[in-house]
Amino acid sequence: MTSWRIFGQADKPVVQAALLAHDEIEDWPADFVIAGREIAPDRPDDWVIEAWLPHKPRKGDVAMLADLFGGDAPAFESEKLPDEDWVTLSQQGVDPIRAGPFRVRTPEHDPLGEDGTIEFVIPASQAFGTGQHETTAGCLAMLAEMRRTGVVVRNHADIGTGTGLLAFAAMRLWPAARATASDIDPVCEAVVADNMAANGVAAGTRRGQLTMTTAAGMEGPVLATRGPYDLLIANILAGPLVELSADFADHVSPRGHLLLAGLLGEQEPRVREAYRLAGFHLVKRLVNGDWSILWLRKGTRR
Repeated sequence: MTSWRIFGQADKPVVQAALLAHDEIEDWPADFVIAGREIAPDRPDDWVIEAWLPHKPRKGDVAMLADLFGGDAPAFESEKLPDEDWVTLSQQGVDPIRAGPFRVRTPEHDPLGEDGTIEFVIPASQAFGTGQHETTAGCLAMLAEMRRTGVVVRNHADIGTGTGLLAFAAMRLWPAARATASDIDPVCEAVVADNMAANGVAAGTRRGQLTMTTAAGMEGPVLATRGPYDLLIANILAGPLVELSADFADHVSPRGHLLLAGLLGEQEPRVREAYRLAGFHLVKRLVNGDWSILWLRKGTRR
């Protein structure tokens, strides 16, 4: 598949402001993917914004990207990528990550076989969620913290599952629970099915098996009929998290738990206020890089 990359450099706050602006746009094209990152570990304040397209960039594409900067856009360059999926290329050869008891690796790396270590194999694919991103790794660590502190989960769902990794992790921590995973992107159904096979995760509707569905937010009969949930996981974006606060409240059981991620530190107050109004309180927060991971619980604090 032919892909093109647009990129430009700017200071960290400038790029992060552009990412926040992008987060507020509901009708942004699904195949116009953008991300920001530091140029190098020794240059934490120098960032690059990148965008990937399935076609040669047009003037309108560059203008859309520039508009995110509110008149202070950097100079952009573009390049044609090899005729391979850019997500696959970006994730090949990545080192395994450790988060709590979890170790996530690609097939290129060998298992450690350590007692007490839970390993998952997540190959580069068309969906995000290999564990390399700070939000995914933070969610893995927070799930382990929930289990360590005695949280009991009998029915959980991972909304915006991507590769299925966080659903798999919850299944290993609470093996007798009902497990559901969903994503708005239908591509993820095949991705999750492949990763289930690679990691020995059984498909089905019984406890200890995973039910996968395509759905926007909490819409769809599968998510509705399998609730209420005593743990909902959502590693998505701040805007959708705010919009889904009331729906999540409707589908979480009394005293149930939420694990939210995908929000930058600057976005945390807005997300927390939305969930406070929806009847949740903060149990614990974790900061991983520029990202906040929130563990919330439904009902008044005791």
